[in-house]
Amino acid sequence: MEKSFSESYKQAGVDITAGYRSVELMKADIKRTATGGEVSGIGGFGGLFAPDLRGYEEPIMVSGTDGVGTKLKIAFLLDKHDTVGIDCVAMCVNDIICCGAKPLVFLDYIACGRNIPERIAAIVKGVCDGCVMAGASLIGGETAEHPGMMPEDEYDLAGYCTGIVDKKKIIDNNTMREGDVIIALPSSGVHSNGFSLVRKVFGIENADLTSPVEELGGKSLGETLLEPTRIYVKPVLALLEEVKVKGISHITGGGFYENIPRSIPDGLCAKVSKSSIKVPPIFGLIQKTGNIPERDMFNTYNMGVGMSIVVSPEDAERSLEILRANGEDAYIIGEIIKNEDKIIIE
Repeated sequence: MEKSFSESYKQAGVDITAGYRSVELMKADIKRTATGGEVSGIGGFGGLFAPDLRGYEEPIMVSGTDGVGTKLKIAFLLDKHDTVGIDCVAMCVNDIICCGAKPLVFLDYIACGRNIPERIAAIVKGVCDGCVMAGASLIGGETAEHPGMMPEDEYDLAGYCTGIVDKKKIIDNNTMREGDVIIALPSSGVHSNGFSLVRKVFGIENADLTSPVEELGGKSLGETLLEPTRIYVKPVLALLEEVKVKGISHITGGGFYENIPRSIPDGLCAKVSKSSIKVPPIFGLIQKTGNIPERDMFNTYNMGVGMSIVVSPEDAERSLEILRANGEDAYIIGEIIKNEDKIIIE
């Protein structure tokens, strides 16, 4: 590759040598994500991985893909790029864990106006941090330089993951019954959804992102909004080892009203106690500043609940113990009732 250079291509806005430099800068971080199944290193045309299938009777592959969205605008404004990769991983792995799948491999895709090697390496460092949290191996990716399609200082970031679950252990909401308990796993804040509304509410391009804000406990608006999405993989896998889980929802875009019903079978309904929800201050600030109706808040944001889990009432206390032992301040927010509405928040 040391001979690969095109002056004409560089003059058109694409410096392929910057891509090589980016790869060199990120190699040490990528190595941190190794889990033992890697067959090839980065740089090939495909990432090879040999999954350990011992103990699986009928292994099922589960895949997910997502991006970070317009939360990236906050990273651009703060010129801070080493945490959005965590969001990228979280949005993918938190989805597939809802099926009971253990993440195995991850790939990222970065499209940028100009390849600035240090910035690309910072983004990938965040991806690697997320992969370590999720127990997934970063086996490949792509950085595409798109001059003329986006500003030189901007980029988009997306990811893809594949995990594995034994067929008999796929989470089946057909076992859900009236009286089952809904457990909340707290979010770290806004996570990676609803940022188009966030940016409108705060007039983000002209907002003060760095000064301490009293309502946010002295944190700045920028720091609070850029807080990475929590990755719930390891606590949930620990729970699945010991408890029969009947449903899991990752609370992303669409908030409570869209996501919780996705794990509820027809004829049943999630009855959520609004007073039980531990809502972080950022959501109150968004609602007050934007004069947003409460229902719209619950239909846009996670409101402090990044994931909901349904278990039998007899398993509730044990579930809370396991989740708390694995770093989650889990608590009960409701129950399953018979109703066709799928979700009631009151």
